[in-house]
Amino acid sequence: MNQFPRMHRLPPYVFATVNELKMQLRRQNVDIVDLGMGNPDIPTPQHIVDKLVEASGKGVNHRYSVSRGIPNLRKAICDWYMRRFGVYLDPDTEAVATMGAKEGLSHLSLAMLSPGDVVFAPDPTYPIHTYAPIIAGADVRRIPIGRGRDFFEDLLVATRQTWPQPKLLFISYPHNPTCEIAAPEFFQKVVDFAKEHKIYVIHDFAYADLAFDGHMPPSFMQAEGAKDVGVEFFSMSKSYSMAGWRMGFCVGNRDLVYALTRIKSYLDYGHFQPIQIAATVALNGPQECVTEIVDTYRKRRDVLIEGLGRAGWVVPPPKGTMFVWAQIPEEFRAMGSVEFSKLLLKEAHVAVSPGLGFGAHGDDHVRFALIENEHRTKQAMKGIKKALSGRSCG
Repeated sequence: MNQFPRMHRLPPYVFATVNELKMQLRRQNVDIVDLGMGNPDIPTPQHIVDKLVEASGKGVNHRYSVSRGIPNLRKAICDWYMRRFGVYLDPDTEAVATMGAKEGLSHLSLAMLSPGDVVFAPDPTYPIHTYAPIIAGADVRRIPIGRGRDFFEDLLVATRQTWPQPKLLFISYPHNPTCEIAAPEFFQKVVDFAKEHKIYVIHDFAYADLAFDGHMPPSFMQAEGAKDVGVEFFSMSKSYSMAGWRMGFCVGNRDLVYALTRIKSYLDYGHFQPIQIAATVALNGPQECVTEIVDTYRKRRDVLIEGLGRAGWVVPPPKGTMFVWAQIPEEFRAMGSVEFSKLLLKEAHVAVSPGLGFGAHGDDHVRFALIENEHRTKQAMKGIKKALSGRSCG
């Protein structure tokens, strides 16, 4: 591996230790309720699958497609933005289809960044927000987020203390893993800050629809001047439960969309066309299926929060994402998130994600993914109650 310098820049994979223990226990026939990875278990709505099957039966759709997305698909995402957020986007210059948000923002980082460029990313955050710039050769500076932090004050301090000046800021709301949400005013302040300091912005909007208790996540594109400074990535993985289909979009700033479109033209021939056709139907068709998916996650959230409460682990119910970000109970906090996650595996038979995997500022938390049905979630909560009460008594 010494001959591959870029590999040395990638940070250690914190989740590996927990995943290895999980597999060891499963090989011993231990029933593990896996609430670790955010891998949706809800099937894709049937009308979307039916369109995929229909389109796959036509030989004309088996040829190379268009790397930036077929015209009808790009028009569909722009129409979706207009219906949802009142934002006009030009399908020819302000929208490009991607193989999920992760691929898109990684390739955009590769197109935008050079060795020596500085990128700001939240801490904690979804790992690709730091991995993508590192792979591109840039340097990443982490901006702490969470309760008790003033994001813009921390951002200003980091900007003043950084040389060369930062080129790019990653944000994502509703936020994975912290489940924090943002108001339109927040995005406007981000735009104003980016203009003042000449920074580009990438907003990862993967959880655009996964919101509860009356919260309606705003789009970064709704902020005045957002197109001047950045782009937004939307993924169909969560809203339409199409995780394995790998369908996403980048919209907004024309220069950034062009850069991503151009680099993609060298790297891929686009998605299998029937997937693009089915995604078009998903965006243009009835949206009751999205409501049903969101309601499923809400019910699971309520079961999990109630179960944790019965175990004496009080966690505020999140208003967004498909996760619960739980501060480790005080009596276990000194263990750190990796050792506490291992404890839950061994004694409660529940897999969670250690907060350290999302950044140093997440080490006093663990993340639960709402990816098991209510029965299995209740089973997990019973295991946690037994494990924690046994430890407390001991």
